[in-house]
Amino acid sequence: MAFHPRPPSRALAPCGCGATHASGFACDAAPADGTGAFGEVAQEAVLRAAFPQAATRRALINTLGAGTLFAALDSVFPLARAREALAQASGAPEKRDLKIGFIPITCATPIIMADPMGFYRRNGLNVEVIRTAGWAVIRDKSIAREYDAAHMLSPMPLAMSLGVGVAQPVPWAVAAIENTNGQAITLANKHKEKRDPKDWKGFRFAVPFDFSMHNYLLRAYVAEAGLDPDRDIQIRAVPPPEMVANLRADNIDGFLGPDPFNQRAVFDGIGFIHVLTKEFWDGHPCCAFAVPRGMMTETPNTFAALMRSIVEATAYASKAENRREVAQAISGQNYLNQPPTVVEQVLTGTFADGLGRVQRVPDRINFDPFPWHSMAVWILTQMKRWGQIRGDVDYAGVAQQVFLATDAAKAMRDLGMTVPASASRTHRIFGRDFDPAQPEAYLNSFAIRRS
Repeated sequence: MAFHPRPPSRALAPCGCGATHASGFACDAAPADGTGAFGEVAQEAVLRAAFPQAATRRALINTLGAGTLFAALDSVFPLARAREALAQASGAPEKRDLKIGFIPITCATPIIMADPMGFYRRNGLNVEVIRTAGWAVIRDKSIAREYDAAHMLSPMPLAMSLGVGVAQPVPWAVAAIENTNGQAITLANKHKEKRDPKDWKGFRFAVPFDFSMHNYLLRAYVAEAGLDPDRDIQIRAVPPPEMVANLRADNIDGFLGPDPFNQRAVFDGIGFIHVLTKEFWDGHPCCAFAVPRGMMTETPNTFAALMRSIVEATAYASKAENRREVAQAISGQNYLNQPPTVVEQVLTGTFADGLGRVQRVPDRINFDPFPWHSMAVWILTQMKRWGQIRGDVDYAGVAQQVFLATDAAKAMRDLGMTVPASASRTHRIFGRDFDPAQPEAYLNSFAIRRS
Protein backbone atom coordinates (compact mmCIF):
# COMPACT_ATOMS: atom_id res chain seq x y z
CA MET A 1 0.00 0.00 0.00
CA ALA A 2 1.47 3.34 -0.99
CA PHE A 3 1.11 6.42 1.17
CA HIS A 4 0.22 9.63 -0.60
CA PRO A 5 2.75 12.42 -0.17
CA ARG A 6 1.69 16.01 0.23
CA PRO A 7 0.95 17.67 -3.11
CA PRO A 8 3.68 19.90 -4.52
CA SER A 9 3.57 23.56 -3.60
CA ARG A 10 1.94 25.87 -6.06
CA ALA A 11 0.95 29.53 -6.17
CA LEU A 12 -2.54 30.44 -5.06
CA ALA A 13 -4.59 33.60 -5.14
CA PRO A 14 -4.32 35.85 -2.07
CA CYS A 15 -6.44 34.53 0.79
CA GLY A 16 -8.64 36.49 3.15
CA CYS A 17 -5.73 37.33 5.43
CA GLY A 18 -4.26 39.49 2.69
CA ALA A 19 -1.27 37.28 1.93
CA THR A 20 -0.48 34.78 -0.82
CA HIS A 21 0.37 31.28 0.42
CA ALA A 22 1.91 28.25 -1.18
CA SER A 23 -0.82 26.14 0.38
CA GLY A 24 -4.38 26.75 1.46
CA PHE A 25 -3.46 25.33 4.88
CA ALA A 26 -0.62 27.79 5.46
CA CYS A 27 -2.90 30.44 6.93
CA ASP A 28 -4.15 30.21 10.51
CA ALA A 29 -6.44 33.20 10.10
CA ALA A 30 -10.16 32.57 9.99
CA PRO A 31 -11.78 35.74 8.69
CA ALA A 32 -15.45 36.30 9.32
CA ASP A 33 -16.20 36.30 5.61
CA GLY A 34 -15.26 32.64 5.37
CA THR A 35 -12.07 33.09 3.39
CA GLY A 36 -8.66 32.11 4.67
CA ALA A 37 -7.28 28.58 4.77
CA PHE A 38 -10.49 26.59 5.11
CA GLY A 39 -12.53 28.94 2.93
CA GLU A 40 -9.99 28.69 0.15
CA VAL A 41 -9.81 24.91 0.33
CA ALA A 42 -13.60 24.58 0.36
CA GLN A 43 -13.93 26.89 -2.63
CA GLU A 44 -11.28 25.05 -4.57
CA ALA A 45 -12.89 21.67 -3.82
CA VAL A 46 -16.28 22.86 -5.05
CA LEU A 47 -14.77 24.49 -8.14
CA ARG A 48 -12.96 21.26 -9.07
CA ALA A 49 -16.13 19.22 -8.56
CA ALA A 50 -18.24 21.57 -10.70
CA PHE A 51 -15.63 22.00 -13.46
CA PRO A 52 -13.27 19.00 -13.58
CA GLN A 53 -11.26 20.35 -16.54
CA ALA A 54 -8.49 22.71 -15.46
CA ALA A 55 -8.70 24.69 -18.71
CA THR A 56 -12.40 25.33 -18.13
CA ARG A 57 -11.76 26.54 -14.59
CA ARG A 58 -9.04 28.95 -15.73
CA ALA A 59 -11.21 30.32 -18.55
CA LEU A 60 -14.16 30.98 -16.23
CA ILE A 61 -12.01 32.70 -13.62
CA ASN A 62 -10.37 34.87 -16.29
CA THR A 63 -13.72 35.78 -17.85
CA LEU A 64 -15.94 36.24 -14.78
CA GLY A 65 -13.46 36.83 -12.02
CA ALA A 66 -13.08 34.61 -8.96
CA GLY A 67 -15.53 36.56 -6.81
CA THR A 68 -18.40 36.41 -9.32
CA LEU A 69 -17.76 32.73 -10.04
CA PHE A 70 -17.77 31.70 -6.38
CA ALA A 71 -20.86 33.82 -5.70
CA ALA A 72 -22.63 31.92 -8.46
CA LEU A 73 -21.46 28.57 -7.07
CA ASP A 74 -22.56 29.58 -3.58
CA SER A 75 -26.12 30.01 -4.85
CA VAL A 76 -26.33 26.30 -5.71
CA PHE A 77 -23.82 24.80 -3.25
CA PRO A 78 -23.61 25.64 0.47
CA LEU A 79 -20.03 26.86 0.55
CA ALA A 80 -20.47 28.18 4.07
CA ARG A 81 -21.33 24.71 5.31
CA ALA A 82 -18.36 23.25 3.47
CA ARG A 83 -16.06 25.82 5.08
CA GLU A 84 -17.55 25.07 8.50
CA ALA A 85 -17.09 21.33 8.05
CA LEU A 86 -13.47 21.74 7.00
CA ALA A 87 -12.73 24.05 9.90
CA GLN A 88 -14.31 21.59 12.34
CA ALA A 89 -12.25 18.71 10.91
CA SER A 90 -9.04 20.40 12.01
CA GLY A 91 -10.40 21.99 15.17
CA ALA A 92 -10.65 21.12 18.83
CA PRO A 93 -11.59 17.59 19.96
CA GLU A 94 -15.32 17.01 19.86
CA LYS A 95 -15.03 14.95 23.04
CA ARG A 96 -12.30 15.88 25.54
CA ASP A 97 -13.14 13.62 28.49
CA LEU A 98 -12.17 10.06 27.62
CA LYS A 99 -11.73 6.73 29.36
CA ILE A 100 -9.04 4.33 28.21
CA GLY A 101 -8.75 0.87 29.74
CA PHE A 102 -5.35 -0.76 30.19
CA ILE A 103 -3.78 -3.87 31.66
CA PRO A 104 -0.87 -3.05 34.03
CA ILE A 105 2.00 -4.31 31.88
CA THR A 106 4.95 -2.55 30.26
CA CYS A 107 3.39 -3.14 26.83
CA ALA A 108 0.97 -0.33 27.74
CA THR A 109 3.81 2.12 28.39
CA PRO A 110 2.79 4.82 25.84
CA ILE A 111 -0.87 4.71 26.91
CA ILE A 112 0.06 4.91 30.60
CA MET A 113 2.89 7.45 30.47
CA ALA A 114 0.83 9.82 28.32
CA ASP A 115 -1.19 10.54 31.47
CA PRO A 116 1.42 11.51 34.12
CA MET A 117 3.81 12.94 31.52
CA GLY A 118 1.16 15.22 30.00
CA PHE A 119 0.91 13.98 26.40
CA TYR A 120 -2.89 13.81 26.50
CA ARG A 121 -3.27 17.25 28.06
CA ARG A 122 -0.91 18.76 25.52
CA ASN A 123 -3.31 17.65 22.80
CA GLY A 124 -6.41 19.04 24.48
CA LEU A 125 -7.64 15.81 26.06
CA ASN A 126 -8.66 14.92 29.59
CA VAL A 127 -8.01 11.18 29.73
CA GLU A 128 -8.68 8.79 32.57
CA VAL A 129 -6.56 5.65 32.18
CA ILE A 130 -8.26 2.79 34.00
CA ARG A 131 -6.50 -0.30 35.34
CA THR A 132 -8.46 -3.35 34.22
CA ALA A 133 -8.40 -6.91 35.53
CA GLY A 134 -7.99 -8.86 32.29
CA TRP A 135 -8.33 -8.92 28.53
CA ALA A 136 -11.87 -10.30 28.47
CA VAL A 137 -12.93 -7.38 30.67
CA ILE A 138 -11.11 -4.93 28.36
CA ARG A 139 -12.92 -6.42 25.38
CA ASP A 140 -16.36 -6.43 27.00
CA LYS A 141 -16.09 -2.87 28.33
CA SER A 142 -14.88 -1.71 24.93
CA ILE A 143 -17.80 -3.36 23.16
CA ALA A 144 -20.17 -1.74 25.66
CA ARG A 145 -18.44 1.59 24.90
CA GLU A 146 -17.59 2.06 28.56
CA TYR A 147 -14.10 2.72 27.22
CA ASP A 148 -13.58 5.24 24.44
CA ALA A 149 -10.35 3.50 23.44
CA ALA A 150 -8.34 0.66 24.90
CA HIS A 151 -5.06 -1.09 25.36
CA MET A 152 -5.55 -4.40 23.54
CA LEU A 153 -3.49 -7.33 22.41
CA SER A 154 -2.85 -6.76 18.71
CA PRO A 155 -4.86 -9.85 17.61
CA MET A 156 -7.95 -8.78 19.58
CA PRO A 157 -9.35 -6.18 17.12
CA LEU A 158 -8.84 -8.70 14.31
CA ALA A 159 -10.82 -11.34 16.20
CA MET A 160 -13.51 -8.84 17.24
CA SER A 161 -13.90 -7.51 13.69
CA LEU A 162 -14.25 -11.07 12.37
CA GLY A 163 -16.78 -11.98 15.05
CA VAL A 164 -14.47 -14.57 16.63
CA GLY A 165 -14.89 -15.01 20.38
CA VAL A 166 -17.77 -12.51 20.45
CA ALA A 167 -21.49 -12.79 19.74
CA GLN A 168 -21.25 -10.81 16.51
CA PRO A 169 -18.59 -8.83 14.61
CA VAL A 170 -17.54 -5.65 16.40
CA PRO A 171 -15.59 -3.19 14.21
CA TRP A 172 -12.56 -2.20 16.27
CA ALA A 173 -9.20 -1.25 14.83
CA VAL A 174 -5.51 -1.09 15.66
CA ALA A 175 -4.70 2.61 15.45
CA ALA A 176 -1.09 2.10 16.58
CA ILE A 177 1.17 -0.66 17.82
CA GLU A 178 2.05 -0.05 21.45
CA ASN A 179 5.20 -2.14 21.73
CA THR A 180 7.39 -4.57 19.87
CA ASN A 181 9.20 -7.48 21.56
CA GLY A 182 8.70 -7.19 25.33
CA GLN A 183 7.68 -10.81 26.07
CA ALA A 184 9.48 -13.88 27.38
CA ILE A 185 9.01 -17.48 28.40
CA THR A 186 9.53 -17.76 32.14
CA LEU A 187 9.85 -21.16 33.82
CA ALA A 188 9.70 -22.22 37.46
CA ASN A 189 13.09 -22.63 39.08
CA LYS A 190 12.59 -26.39 39.35
CA HIS A 191 12.89 -26.62 35.57
CA LYS A 192 16.40 -25.15 35.22
CA GLU A 193 17.61 -28.48 33.87
CA LYS A 194 14.79 -28.67 31.32
CA ARG A 195 15.74 -25.93 28.91
CA ASP A 196 14.94 -27.94 25.77
CA PRO A 197 11.27 -27.57 24.78
CA LYS A 198 11.34 -31.17 23.57
CA ASP A 199 11.33 -32.06 27.28
CA TRP A 200 8.20 -30.06 28.07
CA LYS A 201 5.61 -32.74 27.41
CA GLY A 202 2.97 -32.43 30.13
CA PHE A 203 3.96 -28.88 31.10
CA ARG A 204 1.23 -26.42 32.06
CA PHE A 205 1.65 -22.96 30.57
CA ALA A 206 -0.18 -19.68 30.99
CA VAL A 207 -0.72 -17.07 28.30
CA PRO A 208 -2.67 -13.81 28.76
CA PHE A 209 -5.50 -14.56 26.32
CA ASP A 210 -6.47 -16.93 23.51
CA PHE A 211 -6.20 -14.08 20.98
CA SER A 212 -2.66 -12.99 21.80
CA MET A 213 0.79 -13.01 20.29
CA HIS A 214 1.82 -14.89 23.43
CA ASN A 215 -0.47 -17.80 22.57
CA TYR A 216 0.62 -17.91 18.93
CA LEU A 217 4.34 -17.59 19.68
CA LEU A 218 4.24 -20.27 22.39
CA ARG A 219 2.35 -22.63 20.09
CA ALA A 220 4.77 -22.01 17.24
CA TYR A 221 7.79 -22.47 19.53
CA VAL A 222 6.76 -25.86 20.92
CA ALA A 223 5.58 -26.99 17.47
CA GLU A 224 9.06 -26.19 16.13
CA ALA A 225 10.32 -28.63 18.76
CA GLY A 226 7.88 -31.30 17.58
CA LEU A 227 5.26 -30.95 20.31
CA ASP A 228 1.57 -30.50 19.61
CA PRO A 229 0.45 -27.52 21.73
CA ASP A 230 -3.08 -28.93 22.06
CA ARG A 231 -2.07 -32.46 22.99
CA ASP A 232 1.41 -32.46 24.50
CA ILE A 233 1.16 -29.41 26.79
CA GLN A 234 -1.62 -27.48 28.49
CA ILE A 235 -2.17 -23.81 27.69
CA ARG A 236 -4.55 -21.77 29.83
CA ALA A 237 -5.47 -18.09 29.79
CA VAL A 238 -4.38 -16.27 32.96
CA PRO A 239 -4.48 -12.48 33.47
CA PRO A 240 -0.88 -11.20 33.49
CA PRO A 241 -1.00 -9.84 37.08
CA GLU A 242 -1.88 -13.36 38.29
CA MET A 243 0.89 -15.22 36.46
CA VAL A 244 3.58 -14.89 39.13
CA ALA A 245 1.21 -16.03 41.89
CA ASN A 246 0.24 -19.08 39.83
CA LEU A 247 3.90 -19.90 39.25
CA ARG A 248 4.60 -19.58 42.98
CA ALA A 249 1.65 -21.84 43.82
CA ASP A 250 2.86 -24.48 41.33
CA ASN A 251 -0.36 -24.20 39.33
CA ILE A 252 1.71 -23.74 36.18
CA ASP A 253 5.21 -24.73 35.07
CA GLY A 254 5.79 -21.52 33.17
CA PHE A 255 4.24 -18.77 31.15
CA LEU A 256 4.78 -16.86 27.97
CA GLY A 257 3.75 -13.48 29.19
CA PRO A 258 4.36 -9.78 29.12
CA ASP A 259 6.68 -7.84 31.34
CA PRO A 260 7.11 -6.79 34.03
CA PHE A 261 5.96 -10.21 35.24
CA ASN A 262 8.82 -12.18 33.71
CA GLN A 263 11.19 -9.89 35.58
CA ARG A 264 9.01 -9.95 38.69
CA ALA A 265 9.30 -13.76 38.82
CA VAL A 266 13.08 -13.37 38.84
CA PHE A 267 12.89 -10.53 41.38
CA ASP A 268 10.81 -12.74 43.69
CA GLY A 269 13.20 -15.68 43.24
CA ILE A 270 10.60 -18.13 41.91
CA GLY A 271 11.41 -18.30 38.20
CA PHE A 272 13.94 -17.66 35.46
CA ILE A 273 13.76 -16.18 31.99
CA HIS A 274 14.14 -19.04 29.54
CA VAL A 275 14.09 -16.96 26.35
CA LEU A 276 13.01 -13.53 25.15
CA THR A 277 10.50 -13.67 22.33
CA LYS A 278 12.64 -11.28 20.30
CA GLU A 279 14.71 -14.40 19.61
CA PHE A 280 11.72 -15.84 17.75
CA TRP A 281 10.83 -12.70 15.81
CA ASP A 282 12.82 -9.56 16.41
CA GLY A 283 10.40 -6.64 16.20
CA HIS A 284 7.23 -8.65 16.57
CA PRO A 285 4.09 -6.76 17.65
CA CYS A 286 2.49 -7.38 20.99
CA CYS A 287 -0.03 -4.84 22.23
CA ALA A 288 -1.95 -2.16 20.43
CA PHE A 289 -3.80 1.09 20.94
CA ALA A 290 -7.29 0.17 19.77
CA VAL A 291 -10.28 2.33 18.87
CA PRO A 292 -13.80 1.71 17.57
CA ARG A 293 -13.73 2.21 13.82
CA GLY A 294 -16.57 4.69 14.08
CA MET A 295 -14.39 7.12 16.05
CA MET A 296 -12.67 8.26 12.86
CA THR A 297 -15.90 9.62 11.42
CA GLU A 298 -17.93 10.31 14.58
CA THR A 299 -15.24 12.34 16.38
CA PRO A 300 -12.38 12.86 13.89
CA ASN A 301 -10.69 15.61 15.90
CA THR A 302 -10.71 13.49 19.04
CA PHE A 303 -9.26 10.60 17.07
CA ALA A 304 -6.53 12.84 15.64
CA ALA A 305 -5.67 14.22 19.11
CA LEU A 306 -5.46 10.70 20.53
CA MET A 307 -3.23 9.57 17.68
CA ARG A 308 -0.90 12.51 18.24
CA SER A 309 -0.76 11.78 21.97
CA ILE A 310 0.00 8.08 21.52
CA VAL A 311 2.52 8.53 18.71
CA GLU A 312 4.32 11.30 20.61
CA ALA A 313 4.49 9.13 23.74
CA THR A 314 5.65 6.13 21.73
CA ALA A 315 8.42 8.16 20.10
CA TYR A 316 9.54 9.43 23.52
CA ALA A 317 9.54 5.95 25.05
CA SER A 318 11.54 4.55 22.13
CA LYS A 319 14.61 6.60 23.09
CA ALA A 320 17.01 4.79 25.41
CA GLU A 321 17.92 7.97 27.26
CA ASN A 322 14.29 8.38 28.38
CA ARG A 323 13.69 4.86 29.66
CA ARG A 324 14.56 5.45 33.34
CA GLU A 325 12.33 8.50 33.47
CA VAL A 326 9.50 6.56 31.87
CA ALA A 327 10.02 3.67 34.32
CA GLN A 328 9.57 6.05 37.25
CA ALA A 329 6.44 7.55 35.69
CA ILE A 330 4.62 4.23 35.15
CA SER A 331 5.73 2.20 38.20
CA GLY A 332 3.32 3.79 40.67
CA GLN A 333 0.25 2.34 42.31
CA ASN A 334 -2.20 3.82 39.80
CA TYR A 335 -0.32 2.26 36.90
CA LEU A 336 1.90 -0.85 37.04
CA ASN A 337 2.17 -0.97 40.84
CA GLN A 338 5.61 -2.58 40.62
CA PRO A 339 9.01 -1.86 42.18
CA PRO A 340 10.71 0.74 39.96
CA THR A 341 13.80 -1.52 39.82
CA VAL A 342 11.77 -4.24 38.11
CA VAL A 343 10.28 -1.86 35.53
CA GLU A 344 13.65 -0.21 34.92
CA GLN A 345 15.32 -3.56 34.23
CA VAL A 346 12.67 -4.29 31.61
CA LEU A 347 12.78 -0.90 29.89
CA THR A 348 16.57 -0.48 29.90
CA GLY A 349 17.25 -4.10 28.94
CA THR A 350 19.89 -4.57 31.64
CA PHE A 351 18.47 -7.33 33.79
CA ALA A 352 19.09 -10.39 35.92
CA ASP A 353 17.75 -13.50 34.17
CA GLY A 354 17.43 -15.79 37.19
CA LEU A 355 20.21 -18.03 35.89
CA GLY A 356 23.01 -16.12 37.57
CA ARG A 357 23.64 -13.74 34.68
CA VAL A 358 23.07 -10.08 34.02
CA GLN A 359 21.99 -9.62 30.43
CA ARG A 360 22.17 -6.46 28.36
CA VAL A 361 19.52 -6.41 25.64
CA PRO A 362 18.61 -2.76 24.89
CA ASP A 363 15.70 -3.76 22.65
CA ARG A 364 14.24 -6.31 25.04
CA ILE A 365 11.19 -4.10 24.61
CA ASN A 366 10.81 -1.40 22.02
CA PHE A 367 8.16 1.06 20.89
CA ASP A 368 7.21 1.58 17.25
CA PRO A 369 3.66 2.72 16.47
CA PHE A 370 3.42 1.63 12.84
CA PRO A 371 0.79 -1.13 12.38
CA TRP A 372 2.22 -3.17 9.53
CA HIS A 373 -0.42 -4.96 7.49
CA SER A 374 2.02 -7.85 7.14
CA MET A 375 1.96 -8.30 10.93
CA ALA A 376 -1.81 -8.62 10.77
CA VAL A 377 -1.55 -11.17 7.97
CA TRP A 378 0.81 -13.34 10.06
CA ILE A 379 -1.59 -13.16 13.01
CA LEU A 380 -4.44 -14.27 10.75
CA THR A 381 -2.40 -17.27 9.55
CA GLN A 382 -1.95 -18.33 13.17
CA MET A 383 -5.63 -17.86 13.97
CA LYS A 384 -6.37 -20.18 11.07
CA ARG A 385 -3.50 -22.56 11.90
CA TRP A 386 -4.95 -23.24 15.35
CA GLY A 387 -8.60 -23.42 14.33
CA GLN A 388 -9.82 -20.06 15.61
CA ILE A 389 -10.98 -19.12 12.11
CA ARG A 390 -11.84 -21.44 9.25
CA GLY A 391 -12.45 -21.30 5.54
CA ASP A 392 -11.27 -18.67 3.10
CA VAL A 393 -9.69 -15.58 4.59
CA ASP A 394 -9.22 -12.26 2.84
CA TYR A 395 -5.89 -11.72 4.55
CA ALA A 396 -4.93 -8.45 2.85
CA GLY A 397 -8.44 -7.01 3.04
CA VAL A 398 -8.89 -7.72 6.74
CA ALA A 399 -5.40 -6.44 7.51
CA GLN A 400 -6.03 -3.18 5.68
CA GLN A 401 -9.40 -2.67 7.36
CA VAL A 402 -8.25 -3.36 10.93
CA PHE A 403 -4.62 -2.18 11.03
CA LEU A 404 -4.86 1.56 10.32
CA ALA A 405 -1.47 2.06 8.69
CA THR A 406 -2.53 5.15 6.75
CA ASP A 407 -3.72 6.99 9.85
CA ALA A 408 -0.64 6.01 11.84
CA ALA A 409 1.56 7.11 8.95
CA LYS A 410 -0.08 10.54 8.89
CA ALA A 411 0.41 11.05 12.63
CA MET A 412 4.03 9.89 12.38
CA ARG A 413 4.74 12.07 9.36
CA ASP A 414 3.25 15.12 11.07
CA LEU A 415 5.67 14.57 13.96
CA GLY A 416 8.65 14.28 11.64
CA MET A 417 9.02 10.52 12.06
CA THR A 418 10.12 8.20 9.28
CA VAL A 419 7.21 6.47 7.58
CA PRO A 420 7.61 3.22 5.60
CA ALA A 421 6.93 3.40 1.88
CA SER A 422 4.66 0.36 2.13
CA ALA A 423 2.52 -1.17 4.84
CA SER A 424 3.74 -4.66 4.06
CA ARG A 425 7.13 -6.33 4.25
CA THR A 426 8.81 -9.69 4.73
CA HIS A 427 9.40 -10.73 8.35
CA ARG A 428 11.97 -13.20 9.68
CA ILE A 429 10.10 -15.50 12.06
CA PHE A 430 11.57 -18.60 13.70
CA GLY A 431 14.40 -18.53 11.19
CA ARG A 432 12.11 -18.42 8.14
CA ASP A 433 11.02 -15.60 5.88
CA PHE A 434 7.31 -14.87 6.06
CA ASP A 435 5.97 -13.47 2.79
CA PRO A 436 2.62 -11.77 3.47
CA ALA A 437 1.70 -12.17 -0.19
CA GLN A 438 1.71 -15.98 0.24
CA PRO A 439 -0.13 -16.63 3.52
CA GLU A 440 -1.76 -19.94 2.51
CA ALA A 441 1.52 -21.41 1.27
CA TYR A 442 3.12 -20.41 4.58
CA LEU A 443 0.26 -21.93 6.56
CA ASN A 444 0.31 -25.18 4.59
CA SER A 445 4.05 -25.60 5.20
CA PHE A 446 3.44 -26.62 8.84
CA ALA A 447 3.00 -30.26 9.74
CA ILE A 448 1.45 -29.42 13.12
CA ARG A 449 -1.72 -27.40 12.69
CA ARG A 450 -5.46 -27.68 13.22
CA SER A 451 -6.63 -26.37 9.84
